[in-house]
Amino acid sequence: MALCPHCEATLETPLCCMSCQALLETEAALSPFQILNLERGWSVDPHELQQKLLRFTRMVHPDFFVGAEPRERELAERHSAAINAAHTTLSRDTTRADLLLNELGGPSEKDERQMPQAFLMEVIEWNETLEEARAQIKDPATEARLQELDETLKCERVKILTAVGAGLTPLPPSGAAELLEVRRDLNAVRYIDRALTELEVLRLEGAAS
Repeated sequence: MALCPHCEATLETPLCCMSCQALLETEAALSPFQILNLERGWSVDPHELQQKLLRFTRMVHPDFFVGAEPRERELAERHSAAINAAHTTLSRDTTRADLLLNELGGPSEKDERQMPQAFLMEVIEWNETLEEARAQIKDPATEARLQELDETLKCERVKILTAVGAGLTPLPPSGAAELLEVRRDLNAVRYIDRALTELEVLRLEGAAS
């Protein structure tokens, strides 16, 4: 870890010095892992992540720099936003996986839209269930079918995220071929998330009808 240019204390984050409380200029773009001083990887300890958020936010929060010079207030606002954005990215499995894929030179969601072949057969069945639910939203039996689908999708999500984690642990070399499979698995997770959102909307519509 680098040293503070003002007091030469070891920096816990590139954004500020916990020793002399100076806000620091940053020239290069920083990874969320660098901002929160966490080892880059799939596994992130939620408790440690939250502790880093609170600790660093207390040092850079704009409310503490109301009477400071304009440049320092600007840094406080920028650094506070960067810390919050880093926490949001790393706290979610899907955005953390996206970040790692990007940093490792893997395909983006835009470049690779396919999902695992075996998963596609299940998608067809799930889509049919959702279509039937839309057409029979007032049928009392629809709620039971949606509940069953909800449980199935959530179980499948856990299973596929486990595969994503396995593909990123340990981190493969930059540009490795296996990153393509990780992206396809992540696309499947994104499909499930959209399906779960749609399913919840249908259940609310059914309850209101």
